[in-house]
Amino acid sequence: MAVPNENLLRKLEEIDEQYQVLQAELLDPEILSDHNKVRTLSIRRAAMEPIVNGFRGWTRTRDEINDLKQMLESETDEDLRAMAREELPELEQQASDLLEQMQQKLVMAEDETVGSLILEIRSGVGGDEAALFAGDLLEMYRRFASQRKWNVEDLEFNAGEQGGCRNAVVSISGEGAWTSLGYEGGTHQVKRVPATETQGRVHTSTATVAVLPEPEDVEVDLDANDVKEMITTATGPGGQNVNKVSTAVHLIHQPTGVEVRMQDTKSQSQNRQKAWKLLRARLWERQRAEAEAERAEARNSMIGSGNRAEKIRTYRYKDNQVVDHRIGSSFNLTDTTGGNLQPLVDELIELDTAKRLAAL
Repeated sequence: MAVPNENLLRKLEEIDEQYQVLQAELLDPEILSDHNKVRTLSIRRAAMEPIVNGFRGWTRTRDEINDLKQMLESETDEDLRAMAREELPELEQQASDLLEQMQQKLVMAEDETVGSLILEIRSGVGGDEAALFAGDLLEMYRRFASQRKWNVEDLEFNAGEQGGCRNAVVSISGEGAWTSLGYEGGTHQVKRVPATETQGRVHTSTATVAVLPEPEDVEVDLDANDVKEMITTATGPGGQNVNKVSTAVHLIHQPTGVEVRMQDTKSQSQNRQKAWKLLRARLWERQRAEAEAERAEARNSMIGSGNRAEKIRTYRYKDNQVVDHRIGSSFNLTDTTGGNLQPLVDELIELDTAKRLAAL
């Protein structure tokens, strides 16, 4: 019978205990009155449930195997001994299968507990065409989120002169959002004839995508006293309200120099809420990056660090193909940009899972 090593067994027992705590919390009337808390805890429970069910099934199967082995040692009835010998290989195979399934779920469990993320898209090389491409990427992610029934909240949007966007920031929440979109960070490249091209020549343009897991307040080392907050009038196009009413929020985290500006709505309170939300996500990502800098690259060495200088994918309009360079696979461009990212995501997850399993 396959037996998990001591560290793995201890981790599985810890997850089982955490799951029981979550179950109890989700029955607490005080927590049930907080919809955000319920959503967060429910996502964590959903991520743990397959692991817990597998572990409990493996434990029951292990006990049955031990009982059969004891029977073979002590039982004198040959019919019962024959029955035990017949059942034993089947149960041992079942235990091995359950262990493999648990390991696969375990390596992705931490990602699946992240219920929401911040997605930042910026136009890169290519001028107006890069802004149009950045807008196409944003629309692709919106369509994918719609298919998966995730919630999308606009945090920031700066339009390009000819359309598309110079940069956009959205919050995406829902079960599996981080697991699926966490691989999108990096440089995306497009090869096509721009709408602004009069000679019919193919241009190469880029846009960068950053994906930040959105943390809960308690997970971020953030002292409000370290943040300088300024309220100003908004800038740019937008009508009379823009330059007359102070609604824009500018935050500076003084220890790190991280800045956030938010003027997306005409409400100062909404802009402040969105600004702090984005600041927490950026600080969390910075803290995580610093902590991981001393460790082995693990997932990032395989799937990509999300560094904005790293080209991860090329969109070839002439061939109607999307090529992901990390897995070396091609996908139908029309389907992919139409929101059907799941086949591509599934291959990335499969590759990442195999790498993580090898590292256990």
